[in-house]
Amino acid sequence: MTGLGIYIHIPFCASKCAYCSFYSRCAGKAEHNEYTRALIKHISEAQMKPSDYVVDSIYFGGGTPTVIGERNLIKILNTVYKSFKINPDCEITCEANPNSVTLPMLKKMRRAGFNRISFGMQSKYLAELRNLGRTHTFEDVAAAVEAAKKAKFSNISLDLMYGLPSQSVSDFLDSLDAAIELSPTHISCYGLKIEAGTPLAEHPETLHLPSDDEQADMYLAAVTRLSEEGYKQYEISNFARDGLISRHNMKYWTLEDYWGFGPSAHSLVGKKRFSYIPDTSRYIAALSQGDEIIEKIETINTSERCGEYVMLSLRTTEGIRADVLEKKYLTHFDKIEEVLLRYYKTGHATFDGQSWSLTPEGFLISNHIIGEALDALEESEHLVRPRNGYVRKDV
Repeated sequence: MTGLGIYIHIPFCASKCAYCSFYSRCAGKAEHNEYTRALIKHISEAQMKPSDYVVDSIYFGGGTPTVIGERNLIKILNTVYKSFKINPDCEITCEANPNSVTLPMLKKMRRAGFNRISFGMQSKYLAELRNLGRTHTFEDVAAAVEAAKKAKFSNISLDLMYGLPSQSVSDFLDSLDAAIELSPTHISCYGLKIEAGTPLAEHPETLHLPSDDEQADMYLAAVTRLSEEGYKQYEISNFARDGLISRHNMKYWTLEDYWGFGPSAHSLVGKKRFSYIPDTSRYIAALSQGDEIIEKIETINTSERCGEYVMLSLRTTEGIRADVLEKKYLTHFDKIEEVLLRYYKTGHATFDGQSWSLTPEGFLISNHIIGEALDALEESEHLVRPRNGYVRKDV
């Protein structure tokens, strides 16, 4: 049976971070409970329920899912179990702020089926955390990881950020080393982006952000350091121990099917892409009144899916394959190969005999390379049928 990912959006936080542009807000316990009831109704009554799918990943994201409490989280998870076919080996992840969990809470979640947890560490340094609007400390991170291990979570992820205000390369590497010392199975390293409408965007000239070269040094140093410690890079920002990549996130990058629930959640099931209204109050009201909750829905054609394949595969270390482009999407690879061959000669791309992928240096300019690859795709000829063979150009 085809695998399906389930995404559960919990749009609440204890406080809003200064850099966050995602749909989330602060709310009290009464609204948490009301939202949980609405979400359970949505999952239970979901239409288009695919009978030929088996759920192999469930991801609770936000927001900060743990702010609604383990009781609500477990109710939601139990509803997913009742509503879908679940693979016994299903990866079940919950995002959490380090200061939003306790050992008893984590034990209850683990017994209920959660088997992966992702903590937002971001930095080791208190000043950097406060600049981001984070309310936890590094001591909270260490305590949360220890509690998760005691609760029998064997798959623990930590998120870090680089390019923070006044951050030096050595500061970031100190934070990275502190994260590695906690022995997580997965580490994500994201560059800070100043998004319009966030507090950090109000006075960007006062932030003293590291230069582009300094941020590049941080990223490349992280790739090297994590590789030395046994973390394999599998996507631009993500690194994992063997066999412990985020299955759910890989669904986005490999165009596998996933179904999101909650306000602003997006889905891709079969050839349909759809999203729900990005407003918690409207979402709750619509479900209680039996009104429409889908905001957008579209059918993805083969040409659009081909472009998504080019764009997303070049974000991963698995890369892009000529045979996939030609046999699945009926499109010549020659023009895209010309682009990648140029970047191969400059050390920004690599070829292993089957797949083209970007090097760490290439990931730094991935938006530019992917843009060129998509332009090349526009110029590529479409095939009536796949060719019987494919001969690559020598590199």
